[in-house]
Amino acid sequence: MASEPKVLLVGCGGIGGIAAAELARAGGDVTVVTGNPEISRAIATHGVRVRDLDGKEWSQRLSQTAVKAGDLFSHGRYDLCLVATKLTTLKDVLSEVQPLLTPSAPILCMQNGLPESHAASVVGDRSVVGCVVGFGATLLEPGFSQRTSSGGFQLGRLVPRQQDVELDQLAALLGRGIPTKVVDNLQGVRWSKLAINCATSTLGAIGGDTLGHLLSHRFVRRIVLEVWRELCAVADCEGIRLTKVAGTIDIAKLALSDDDKRQSLGSLPLLVKHSILLAIGLKFRRMRSSMAVAIERGRQPEIDWLNGEIVRRGAQHGVPTPLNRELVSLVHDIVAKRARPGLETLYGVYLRLNSGQLGNQPTGMHPVVVQPEDSRKELRPEP
Repeated sequence: MASEPKVLLVGCGGIGGIAAAELARAGGDVTVVTGNPEISRAIATHGVRVRDLDGKEWSQRLSQTAVKAGDLFSHGRYDLCLVATKLTTLKDVLSEVQPLLTPSAPILCMQNGLPESHAASVVGDRSVVGCVVGFGATLLEPGFSQRTSSGGFQLGRLVPRQQDVELDQLAALLGRGIPTKVVDNLQGVRWSKLAINCATSTLGAIGGDTLGHLLSHRFVRRIVLEVWRELCAVADCEGIRLTKVAGTIDIAKLALSDDDKRQSLGSLPLLVKHSILLAIGLKFRRMRSSMAVAIERGRQPEIDWLNGEIVRRGAQHGVPTPLNRELVSLVHDIVAKRARPGLETLYGVYLRLNSGQLGNQPTGMHPVVVQPEDSRKELRPEP
């Protein structure tokens, strides 16, 4: 890698915008491919604008901005590529940008889900580096990103290497603008974040409300624990050791166990798990699902690369994943307007889960109304 590498960042939404601005502010030579003419014009006019957690706003100019990768062929090759697009477009994007990169250029996958294997099918294993994003962000308007939570980058490979000098160099480079560390267990980090997204993003899209309001309902928390139960069963078959999220949230221990399913409503282990989810909901009470936002904006949601990933891999290992399969189908129903997001739609999932009927009936066809004043009474039947 060059002493001051030319960095190509593809995708300038909330996460991509903050990454580009921070790296450029730290002195990096950053070019952005936006895929959106409005974003490109806004950045060309004002630079990338950022609103931080404290409300302060600032902007940063970039070396170059282009709408399409093909617009950059006359600008030479790039030494490093950060891909901050959605997983839905990852393979197409990599095919477009690969000719712009030097032969040894690392390609950092910044998506949710498990993007590295998908990227490797296009560019090969050697070029791919996992980049797990720990901070949250949203795009307020073209070229204007708001940071919604703190955090940095975690870099790793699907197959770790001893004395990985390249990763150490990447961490030092990115660390000039964003806190970055190298992890040995990339898959454990990825699967733990996948668990969070499979629950919060997907249930937020189906429930149509903020995380805090959804997790205030016991039946929603029960669905989360059951989603994680299926995910952990698949991860176990793949030999994945999940890491703690933010160093504290242990998905493997929180997932509903066989013993939990045999216990009564008031069992201590279930009470502890529900209490932790309540605390998470309180901390992130205003958080909206990015999948819900994507659906509202007419964009393809990432459901097939989140819960759908669990369904596909579960099928490969012979592990049943009826709840995740139901959630995938229901999100597609919402996109096709065969179902509407709302608490009653999510409660219908719970009823089918609790009665063992998942997979036996079409989704989006079970109108169950939950009134706020009697929701406590309706949530009694458990487990």
